[in-house]
Amino acid sequence: MAQSSNPSKLSLSSNFTRKPLPMLHPNSTLLPTKLKPPPSFKILSSLSPPPPPSSKPTTTNTLNLISLLRAIPDWADRVQERGMRKNRALYNHENWVHHRSSLRHIRHLLSSLQSHVILSLVPPVLAFTSVAVIIASYNTAVDLHWLPGFFPVLRSSSLPYQLTAPALALLLVFRTEASYSRFEEGRKAWKNIIAGTDDFARQVISGVENSSDESIKSALLNYIMAFPVALKCHVMYGSDIGRDLKNLLEVDDLAVVLNSKHGPRCIVGFISQTLKALQLEESQRTMLESKISCFHEGISVCEQLMGIPIPLSYTRLTSRFLVLWHLTLPIILWDDCHWIVVPATFISAASLFCIEEVGVLIEEPFPMLALDELCSVVQKNMEEAIATEKVIQARLNGKRKRHSYKHSPNGWPNT
Repeated sequence: MAQSSNPSKLSLSSNFTRKPLPMLHPNSTLLPTKLKPPPSFKILSSLSPPPPPSSKPTTTNTLNLISLLRAIPDWADRVQERGMRKNRALYNHENWVHHRSSLRHIRHLLSSLQSHVILSLVPPVLAFTSVAVIIASYNTAVDLHWLPGFFPVLRSSSLPYQLTAPALALLLVFRTEASYSRFEEGRKAWKNIIAGTDDFARQVISGVENSSDESIKSALLNYIMAFPVALKCHVMYGSDIGRDLKNLLEVDDLAVVLNSKHGPRCIVGFISQTLKALQLEESQRTMLESKISCFHEGISVCEQLMGIPIPLSYTRLTSRFLVLWHLTLPIILWDDCHWIVVPATFISAASLFCIEEVGVLIEEPFPMLALDELCSVVQKNMEEAIATEKVIQARLNGKRKRHSYKHSPNGWPNT
């Protein structure tokens, strides 16, 4: 840059001379074939909003709260299932004397905390009692003017409850009666199965006398004893059919039963094929095969009771009625009871939900029946019948021999 004669003034002129750009050939490689994108810059400013906080702590807290709220219902369900899997016992004379004892009421009261029915009611009873405490606390705060004046006291007339109480009572009675009818149907079905098993075994023991069929006869009796056990395992959740049948069936037969999709029908198939292998008259074979119809009928009744519950709309209606009844019960009773609504709600929920719980439990009849004891009784009766049949045959053969050597009046034995 050049300076003028006056040093105080600056010249803005320049000696820059423009040079022409060189001509590029189309195939020239002076320019890059691919342009790189410009580098990106991230502007950081103190005024920019901070990044959103992580939602993991909130999710963890929510999961912990849910698990805490589910802890009591899960515990109650486990108690209930343990009670359902408990082995029932057949009553004898001593059990009946204990059952009708005049001290039974005190005994039942003292054992309340051991009842799986009562323990399974802890979640609903605790929930409705807590709602009663909340409503009573709110109404007390309003009455003491601890809250602004526009907060109303939760109260209502008892007339709706007086009108609907008979409907709730009838609903609970019909629900329990329908469940008991299913229990009675299951009991009758197993009564017929046990009676049919005993009759079938008696016919086989007394009817099959050919000595060459002794092994087949023994196998047939084992199959007959195995049928009630297989049906029990089929209708009872958690049963181990392999463990229960290992003392009744041979290893190969047990493997076939375990691999089948329907254990009782597989046992019936074994019985049918064994009857065909026996050397019997046609009329006797037909008579024995007719006994199998009792087994098929028992399977059908048990599967219907297992697969077809009481109409679900009836069960849901009863549950919803009870829930709405006890949610509004503290509001209805507040004017008359005040804080007594808390124990009143507790007693009402414990009583009415207990009735509904019993109806739900006996709706599935088979865990309520002593099926393990019944199967053991059938097995013991058949083993005793086999042993008795051998003793009776030995006694009859001895009598026959004694009569054949009965002496004549002249002192010589009759031939």
